Amino acid sequence: MAAPALWQPQEQGLREICTLLEAHISPNSDQARIWQQLQHYSQFPDFNNYLVFLLARGEGKSIEVRQAAGLLLKNNLRATFSSMPVPSQQYIKSELLPCIGATNRAIRSTVGTVISVLFQIVRVAGWIELFQALHKCLDSNDLDHMEGAMDAIYKICEDVPEELDIDVAGLPERPINVFMPRILQFFQSPHASLRKLALGCINQYIVVMPSALYMSMDQYLQGLFNLAKDPSADVRKLVCSAWVQLIEVRPSILEPHLKNVTELILQANKDSDDEVALEACEFWSAYCDVSMPPEGLREFLPRLIPTLLSNMVYADDDESLADAEEDESFPDRDQDLKPRFHASRLHGSETGEEDDDDAVNVWNLRKCSAAGLDVLSNVFGDNILPTLMPLIEQNLARTDDDSWKERETAVLSLGAIAEGCIAGLYPHLPQIVAFLIPLLDDKFPLIRSITCWTLSRYSKFIVQSLDHPNGREQFDKILMGLLRRILDTNKRVQEAACSAFATLEEEAAEELVPHLEVILQHLMCAYGKYQKRNLRILYDALGTLADAVGAELNQAKYLDIFMPPLITKWQQLQNSDKDLFPLLECFTSIAQALGPGFAQFAEPVFQRCINLIQSQQLAKIDPTAAGSLYDREFIVCSLDLLSGLAEGLGAGIESLVAQSNLRDLLLQCCMDEAADVRQSALALLGDLSRVCPIHLHPRLQEFLTVAAKQLSPQSVKDAVSVANNACWAIGELAIKIGKEIEPVVINVVSCLVPILKSPEGLNKSLIENSAITLGRLSWVCPDIMAPHMDHFMQAWCSALCMIRDDFEKEDAFHGLCAMVAANPSGAVGSLAYICQACASWTEIKSEGLHSEVCQIMNGYKQLLGNSGWEQCMATLEPAVVQRLARYGV
Repeated sequence: MAAPALWQPQEQGLREICTLLEAHISPNSDQARIWQQLQHYSQFPDFNNYLVFLLARGEGKSIEVRQAAGLLLKNNLRATFSSMPVPSQQYIKSELLPCIGATNRAIRSTVGTVISVLFQIVRVAGWIELFQALHKCLDSNDLDHMEGAMDAIYKICEDVPEELDIDVAGLPERPINVFMPRILQFFQSPHASLRKLALGCINQYIVVMPSALYMSMDQYLQGLFNLAKDPSADVRKLVCSAWVQLIEVRPSILEPHLKNVTELILQANKDSDDEVALEACEFWSAYCDVSMPPEGLREFLPRLIPTLLSNMVYADDDESLADAEEDESFPDRDQDLKPRFHASRLHGSETGEEDDDDAVNVWNLRKCSAAGLDVLSNVFGDNILPTLMPLIEQNLARTDDDSWKERETAVLSLGAIAEGCIAGLYPHLPQIVAFLIPLLDDKFPLIRSITCWTLSRYSKFIVQSLDHPNGREQFDKILMGLLRRILDTNKRVQEAACSAFATLEEEAAEELVPHLEVILQHLMCAYGKYQKRNLRILYDALGTLADAVGAELNQAKYLDIFMPPLITKWQQLQNSDKDLFPLLECFTSIAQALGPGFAQFAEPVFQRCINLIQSQQLAKIDPTAAGSLYDREFIVCSLDLLSGLAEGLGAGIESLVAQSNLRDLLLQCCMDEAADVRQSALALLGDLSRVCPIHLHPRLQEFLTVAAKQLSPQSVKDAVSVANNACWAIGELAIKIGKEIEPVVINVVSCLVPILKSPEGLNKSLIENSAITLGRLSWVCPDIMAPHMDHFMQAWCSALCMIRDDFEKEDAFHGLCAMVAANPSGAVGSLAYICQACASWTEIKSEGLHSEVCQIMNGYKQLLGNSGWEQCMATLEPAVVQRLARYGV
């Protein structure tokens, strides 16, 4: 029987595809049309054979066309390889292998990329010949072949390192065991490209640490030491990267060599190549983050700190220098507008700090060095000041124009150490601040902007010092200085001032009240001149001001300053304009702050939110009819603003809800597949339960069923914040609707108990809300809950101990008392836990609840008799027993 004929391309087909690829890589061609034609060709079963033929055997064609064929092949293989006819699969594999060592480096590299993608699909067992070919190339001593094989191995290691560390039928050894000794030998290769690829491969294994690397660790470390001073910057960078990864994930391996490694890293931190220096600089934060003994670094501080400081000086090619030249008349470029992310509303959480300190988010040596100094200051505290402060003072003393970058670095340093060294700096804070205030008016914009940031880092301490001599005077100067900079003509300074002012607002809170008029005038003046990017930060500053001063903002003279411009903007923006997001967020804070004072603006704002949700729900099904593409962030921001309105207006929102279809829209949102939409919808459900539960009534059981569904163990795992809001909303509903909650009680309790019994790894907010909701259900349905309480009483009481005194904790304790009253004997086994929970109050403000707790405590004392009671008290801490005395026992 004759052997099957090998596939051969047809000349005409080859010509057509080449012409198409030439057009594809030409910058001036009609890409949409070409894409259509490529789609047409890809219908042919042997189209990919043509592509691999061009890549592998396209001598005479341009390198660019052959590369384009390879990259198109790579994408096609991802999508269709598994469904290709077997002869095509075999042909593609067999054509790639001889090209591993192609003489042209670009072709070799493209072949390596295609091989790594194909390998991810077929894995080791599906392509044994690949490993034989790679092995042969590595042993060939031909540079092209060795480099091509190493490039392919590197790409495989980068994508699926663990795949080379498995036993495969047909291979005597795991592939990594065979490759590892050969790769380590390349550390000594005279060719920089091979040293670089070898290091890159093995570095991919530091995290997964196969036994092949673990057993060769001494050889690997010795190789790293030998390559630390390599003439190739790429190699030196990879050596630093290896040490950073080792300290992060395998610190014990480095510990015996730590002194030598630290010395070499310190040298690399001064490398003439910025990328090597940057990689080395990551080591300091990594070292401190893994809690290595700080003593190992202490002796290096006198040399390390000056290195960090000199690396914090702006490099001549830093793009911030060019940005700093832009005044406010330059229009924003698209790349200036970073994507923004709205954080969905979370009930009961402490909001996380967003560290968005730097305008241009390109990580570089300057920022990494400042971050390193910050981390060191938190580990070593004031011990770094004797080395650091003379350098800062020396830089600040250089007042000539040529030294502005050094002055700027000194101000940045003071900001970087604000938290870690505050104990040592606090006595000198008035002098530091007095020195910084004039720099707000410096002629160099980057000094003005960094001064804003540094002052904001001290804002907590500046507010704490208000009662000190000159404290208030300094506060007023900082406040006015930042407001002046908010109106700076330089966009970078505007941004820094606005962010710094928002930080100061959070710390100063009611201290801002006497200055409200002047603050609002400045913010609204900026509102008239800012461009899109800085406008977002200005909205944040205005929203933060509303959060900080609350109802104080609710005065006609203030409303007249800031509401008309906001309403004008609100009316100008289309429903599909993303600039609505920060405005919706800002209105949320304002509505909560003004409370009933927002009523005069509420109707159009409420209606707009309803319209936004409706139009987005339509866009989800039919973008053409909606006139815009679906973007769920419109729904999330609108739901959160409606929550703000409910919180601010209270029962005053009832008439608006009554006249709208919010109930049906909300139920849809509670069932949305996107977690952030459900999260905000359930927060609004809880807020509406508080203020107008009557309007939820017609679909009450549906709301309860949907909310309960979010508490299943899988749902908690998938979206803990959604579960948190669902839990809280059910508790709020229970208080308002009483017995009507009965159909879901057992279902909800069966979900809450595992949360309370296994709180490890769950967020604090969910545990607290679970405990409060369990209490509210017990208060409303004690007869249903009491028979089951021995299943959860101990874990529940432990969680109640952690909750601070407030009305929600009162509700939970009403439930505890109601349940114990319904089944006193059922809780005897948990009495010590109940006592601890009752002792966790600082003071019960509600007289009714106080007397209920007294009744329960005294009831148990009588039930147990004196000796039984004394026995129970003996198991408690003396402080707990002492606090129980207030309940008359």
